[in-house]
Amino acid sequence: MLPSISPGRLRVEELSRRLGLSVDTIRFYQKRGLLEPPQREGRIGWYGPEHVERLAKIKELQASGLTLAVIARVLDGELDDADLPLAAVVARARVDQDEGHETLLTLGQLAEQSGVPVGLIDAVVRENLLVPRSVEGVRHFTDVDVRVVQAGLALLSAGIPLAELMELARRHDHAAREIAEGAVELFDAYVRRPLKETGLDPDERAEWLVQTFDKLLSAVTTLVSHHFRRVLLEIAQQHLESVGRPAESTVVTIEAKTTMETA
Repeated sequence: MLPSISPGRLRVEELSRRLGLSVDTIRFYQKRGLLEPPQREGRIGWYGPEHVERLAKIKELQASGLTLAVIARVLDGELDDADLPLAAVVARARVDQDEGHETLLTLGQLAEQSGVPVGLIDAVVRENLLVPRSVEGVRHFTDVDVRVVQAGLALLSAGIPLAELMELARRHDHAAREIAEGAVELFDAYVRRPLKETGLDPDERAEWLVQTFDKLLSAVTTLVSHHFRRVLLEIAQQHLESVGRPAESTVVTIEAKTTMETA
């Protein structure tokens, strides 16, 4: 006798159609621990209303820009309600402003459009020197990444050896991450945690957190970019003054002066 089938039970293909998610995506969520496995009857897996509700929530949270790691903490009740809008802002801010409507590219498409071999780009990604965007667990790139890779290619074309360029990039990445971690810890210690101890309701705290983070992100980005450019020009000028020719030093001096006037 065949087992009775509850009207609320769905096979994975039916669940996929109902929620507009691919079967692979549903199984990926299960692999990540975001979704409980289905009830098994032989080789058939049956999904119930709790799976539909859970997937709908995941879909809603992803639409707001949250990463799967953050979504897992939300579903497990580990995040404060006031943290959700901030998490969404952080996720969206990871996408450059000019990437908003750009087409997602595969690694092969990035290589084709940038003129850089797949193997070289993959090596840079493995070193965390080029950070792809993760969409449903699959890495993608955008036109901004094309320009970044082409900028790296320009440095190689100028005669800088790949190994030494990669080593310099690793040192920069290490220093940048250390400074970024410090900045985030300051925000958490002096903005987020004290705010949680106030009498504001979650919506008010969330709004204040988002506004403050936006201001600080813009301020820190401006400070870091401005400071690095100034220091780079200063070091270049000092170096040329000691080993370069007068004409070379003059070029850097003019560039430094232009930067001061436009900053």
